[in-house]
Amino acid sequence: MTALPIIRHTGSEIGLHGRAAILDLTGAMYLPEDGVLLVADLHFEKGSSFAVRGMMLPPYDTRETLKALTRAVARFNPRAVIALGDSFHDIGGPERLGDEERATLARVQHGRDWIWVTGNHDHTLPDSIGGEVVEEMMLGPFTLRHEPRGGADAEIAGHLHPVGKVVMRGRATRRRCFVTDGARCIMPALGAYAGGLNVCDTAFQPVFPNGFTAHLIGTERIFAIARAMLCGD
Repeated sequence: MTALPIIRHTGSEIGLHGRAAILDLTGAMYLPEDGVLLVADLHFEKGSSFAVRGMMLPPYDTRETLKALTRAVARFNPRAVIALGDSFHDIGGPERLGDEERATLARVQHGRDWIWVTGNHDHTLPDSIGGEVVEEMMLGPFTLRHEPRGGADAEIAGHLHPVGKVVMRGRATRRRCFVTDGARCIMPALGAYAGGLNVCDTAFQPVFPNGFTAHLIGTERIFAIARAMLCGD
């Protein structure tokens, strides 16, 4: 079997529409020129949402997601954090936050701007979670929104929960990933229970009609893999 053309990089820095973007192992992205940390699809309180409907899952997903979010904030110390939608699994999620989780969220928000972009799961958010709520916004050349639209925009979005799958030496690996064509990027879901959609799915075609690179999140580094080398499920 021919070896896959995998580019290994520990710094996890890419060019995005002429700007530097640092991809973090948590699934966050840092834009150093703006001092902004981006995260997507946190899906806080997904476990409790399922429990309300009688489907019992371990109720620790919000805590684990907050740990990853805290690591990313501690690493970059951004002036602002922007969450790109579906930060809560449903509109009742903010009210179900436990006291410990609410305190952790307040700590990571302290001393910086915090913006929640609304998503299809959390199209409305209460003032009690802190920060500012918007439907979408501009940051330099980028439109920041929840659902990617493709087209001429330089955009950064979430929603699709991208994962990439490769087969090497007869073994398959499936990982969360950032997906980009150099002008736009779809972020991986950061939520512990978020799940993922294979980047070979047709849902990605309208956003990246001319191909893309998937940056798969490994245990200790990120691997850039060309579209042709990725496998469907």
